[in-house]
Amino acid sequence: MGKKLLLLAGDYVEDYEIMVPFQALLAVGHRVDAVCPGKKAGDFVFTAIHDFEGAQTYSEKPGHRFVLNASFDAVRAADYDGLVIPGGRAPEYLRTVPGVLPLVQHFAQAGKPIAAICHGAQLLAAAGVIRGKKVSAYPACAAEVELAGASYASIPVDQAVTDGQLVTAPAWPAHPAWIAQFLAVLGTRISH
Repeated sequence: MGKKLLLLAGDYVEDYEIMVPFQALLAVGHRVDAVCPGKKAGDFVFTAIHDFEGAQTYSEKPGHRFVLNASFDAVRAADYDGLVIPGGRAPEYLRTVPGVLPLVQHFAQAGKPIAAICHGAQLLAAAGVIRGKKVSAYPACAAEVELAGASYASIPVDQAVTDGQLVTAPAWPAHPAWIAQFLAVLGTRISH
């Protein structure tokens, strides 16, 4: 039986970091409710495509419109088995929206699986839920991770790290490792 997962989105979420886990988690039988504060099921969020093209930081291009399938105002954290936090620019401002940080805190305090990638660590840091944890994130977020009392995991961009129920990764090239580790934490078994 699949788990019921909450995916927390916002405008200019990273395109791959919302599309790929959303589709992959559905494909293995989980239910994924994608929500955004101030929006309801059927609304969309704009996405941004971040790429690594040899500059000092990532480039950003317009992405797709990602259609939400659930309404933020209807979310009851207790109804969900796990949380997915994609990166991009969304976490930066989502951490200032009333109701978002208590939502993240619920999952951490209840010991439920949480998967965060790239700038998703900004939400974890702002929620105060990573103290004493080993956390990966986009390298520009390392200071925030450490200021929140966590140990920043400087790992290759295509790797992920699991600390208890928390699975984190630096950016979308880590999807295979990040999603596989999250599935393991969820207890998902895939037969060949």
